[in-house]
Amino acid sequence: MFPNFLGADQMGNVTIQAQKEVISMSEPRVARVSEIIAGSPKGFEDAVRVGFQRASKTLRGITGLRVLEFRVHVENGKILEYRVRMEVIFVLET
Repeated sequence: MFPNFLGADQMGNVTIQAQKEVISMSEPRVARVSEIIAGSPKGFEDAVRVGFQRASKTLRGITGLRVLEFRVHVENGKILEYRVRMEVIFVLET
């Protein structure tokens, strides 16, 4: 009736039995952050995708991106390019 870590006494009070968990500690990791600027005529989301795809060709172990700034390039009253400045976070190899 109850999962193996729960129990009930005769009065119907539920008790929780502590289970021992073994958690293995992974090796310490060090990350690096590189800043890039990427652009796309389609939009900001595509500019992020373009930047990520290009960074993936050179950097291994990417764990995240952080968009720092959004900009647009405008000429003659028209948006020609959407640009993002972003950080690429990656774990250094041992």
